[in-house]
Amino acid sequence: MNGFGGFVVRRAAGAVVTLFALSVIIYVVFYVTPGDVAQITCGPRCSPAQVRQVAEQLHLDDPLYARYWQFLQGLVVGQDYSTGTSVQHCAAPCLGLSYRTDQQVLALILAKLPVTASLAVGSMVLWLIIGVGTGVLSVWRRGRLTERLLTTVTLAGMSTPVFVIGLVLMIVVCGQLELLPFPQYVPFTDDPEQWAWNLLLPWLSLALVESATYARITRAAMLETLAEDHVRTFRAYGVGERAVIGRHALRGALAPLIAVNANNIGVLFGGAVLTETLFGLPGIGREMVEAVKVVDLPVVVGMVLVTGFFVVLANAVADVLYAVADRRVVLT
Repeated sequence: MNGFGGFVVRRAAGAVVTLFALSVIIYVVFYVTPGDVAQITCGPRCSPAQVRQVAEQLHLDDPLYARYWQFLQGLVVGQDYSTGTSVQHCAAPCLGLSYRTDQQVLALILAKLPVTASLAVGSMVLWLIIGVGTGVLSVWRRGRLTERLLTTVTLAGMSTPVFVIGLVLMIVVCGQLELLPFPQYVPFTDDPEQWAWNLLLPWLSLALVESATYARITRAAMLETLAEDHVRTFRAYGVGERAVIGRHALRGALAPLIAVNANNIGVLFGGAVLTETLFGLPGIGREMVEAVKVVDLPVVVGMVLVTGFFVVLANAVADVLYAVADRRVVLT
């Protein structure tokens, strides 16, 4: 298949193959490791009967290929789990049952996803506005004091961990100035205003860190575009500097911004662990930390797989947007 349609189909097929390879790697890392997987999964206080039940649910007595086939079958068509007194069907894509709550892992992730999605989308909007705006302003005022100040601030932002910025913002904004409440997640459907008001501080914490990267990428890409021959031609024909920077130079920065943003938003959808833990937001990242603490293996595996899914999906979409933004891209 040729053309843009064929390019999209090939990227979609590549994403499916990548997800399949990812599932193999995740299964091997978590389920084919030294030690008693059943004992680790069930926990140190489980009786021998409970450990045997976990081993049966995980098919640990089956050959390796059969065990992976059961794992893959659960993702594609679902799987039945014995709860001792009854059989529970886990519909596809089945990521297993949590041994801490006996809840289906997918249902647990979907319950936490709105929190992480709210954090990811709001942060992305802010870091794009702040980062791209800072980069454009730095190019507009290049060679002046404004550019040097913005460069210094950008470097400081890239060097500061998100938990440091978050703690400082909470102490100053919430504690001393009392301008914002301490973050507490409110569903968007319950009260949109309180939803945004309570998430503003986590959004700012992530955005201030990430926007530094976007500012540097925007500045570097725009300066590279401004040095090209066609931009000098525009200037020779009398095109104003504002039009050159805003219409032509900024367009040259779109491709690298799309690539970086796809990876960042994919990881964030998988769980912003530090931010959610710092601000006490009940999202995927915080749930993963709790699962790791109690060695709830099905939850950890499911969340790692979901994180990988979002990263692969975001990068596949970025490839398509990259081709739309820059027609010079070879559609292969």
